Amino acid sequence: MSFSLNLFVLLLSCLSLTTAVPTSSVLRPRADGVVNQTTCNGNQYTYQQLAGYGFVPSDARDSYGDTLGGFGSSAAIDLKTWRKLKNGTYTGILYALPDRGWNTQGTLNYQNRLHTFSISFTPASNATVSSPSPPNLLLTYKSTTLLTDPTGTPTTGLDADAHGGLSIPGFPLLPAATYTGNGFGQPGTGGHRASLDTEGLVIAKDGTYWISDEYGPYIYHFSASGKMLAAIQPPAAYLPHRNGSISFSANSPPIYDPNRTVTPADPQSGRANNQGLEGLTISPDGKTLYALMQSALINDGGPDNPNRRQARLLEYDISNAKKPEYIHEYVVTLPLWTDPTAKKSKQTKVAAQSEIHALGNNQFFILARDSGAGHGQSSSTSIYRHIDIFDISSATDIRSMTNDATNGSIASPTGVLNPGITAATYCSFLDFNVNSELDKFGLHNGGAQDAGLLNEKWESIVVVPVDGKKGKDGEFFVFSLSDNDFITQNGYLNNGQYHYSDASGYNLDNQALVFQVKLPSSADPS
Repeated sequence: MSFSLNLFVLLLSCLSLTTAVPTSSVLRPRADGVVNQTTCNGNQYTYQQLAGYGFVPSDARDSYGDTLGGFGSSAAIDLKTWRKLKNGTYTGILYALPDRGWNTQGTLNYQNRLHTFSISFTPASNATVSSPSPPNLLLTYKSTTLLTDPTGTPTTGLDADAHGGLSIPGFPLLPAATYTGNGFGQPGTGGHRASLDTEGLVIAKDGTYWISDEYGPYIYHFSASGKMLAAIQPPAAYLPHRNGSISFSANSPPIYDPNRTVTPADPQSGRANNQGLEGLTISPDGKTLYALMQSALINDGGPDNPNRRQARLLEYDISNAKKPEYIHEYVVTLPLWTDPTAKKSKQTKVAAQSEIHALGNNQFFILARDSGAGHGQSSSTSIYRHIDIFDISSATDIRSMTNDATNGSIASPTGVLNPGITAATYCSFLDFNVNSELDKFGLHNGGAQDAGLLNEKWESIVVVPVDGKKGKDGEFFVFSLSDNDFITQNGYLNNGQYHYSDASGYNLDNQALVFQVKLPSSADPS
């Protein structure tokens, strides 16, 4: 995983990732062709192998001079660009969504944005534990689209105000931040901007973007140029309330005012702090959006472990994008894991979800994971880091005036579902942490805090066909990118004018993995 000096200099000058690429052009699964296999409601899924790895260095910068960080929060590949070349290399255009910017020491006035990369992926058929492959996934930075509110004013990653918001005709009340100076702790005129913590991404067939966030938690529709076209406000049960009114703050004070407090710290109902609409996906026909909460609403057992298991799933008809229609609602019971580093009474925890992806057969991929383990964390060993499957075909449609009202609840304070509610079927599937697969690329889970250790946060799922066409043989690649939280010792924001060094002392590269899987014939992934 090393660069030559000349290649590294070239990387920084052209803002791209360049690594050695294996010349092998034939993709061959391991001898038995199976790392893991699961059957979910009669549909068989097979994890065949880890097929690829790549990364973008922690201090790479975008065309605005800002650090290329956190862009694994969500990702999508434009399937119209996905190609398998004659030499066996795959190419395409990948869209990658950062969240609210560097915020490990406080939120900043980072303008939300969407990056595009060209990707080149050459399967490493000869990679083994004894002879690991160098990175075989190349991500070359191309461009950045900055996001604005409906008036053209830049959005911000700053924590939303505890009271009020931004009122714009034709839109629901938008979460918004009032800031002083330039919002980076430096001189400026101050301002008031729509606050977004962007976490989910869908590329519509018309080239527009649907993006979900955590502050609202809302779903936003943006033009191809990044201007907000619409905002979907979820039912009242989802909206964070404090002291009897909506309060969008996530209790994440700005870096220039670290002692700012919100009372109470946690909302009293609605989404918990930093636990919004983390997962967003679209049906294969492009007519239906699905958005999943990261974990339970406070009124459904959140925000504490192990009670925050019942995550609500929203379904919207967007066949008329100007008038999205809320049509169904389900619940997904998230998995539990045991934290060996915690006190015995606190060891049972919820694997909150970071992304979903529709498979077209009432089934979905879901990325559920632990936290606090990985590169730069106190523990290097992750216990639960999965792409699993859930199925809504037998789940109860919980959409109702009662369940969706402010304080509406579908579970007890301890997270037990109300009588008569059946959650989606949940099936364990693909484990990121299989060291016999990671070793083939010089990677590992657990052990030394080095560049080969997987990052903590994996937050995206992209599915593309191995045949480079329609995937009728059921063979697919699953890309997943990590969110490195913009952690670097050489970071820049505010058009390159604000320099920072993360207090952790770490440089966390933006890592990406490619898995090869076999899907059932019923699947038609979006």
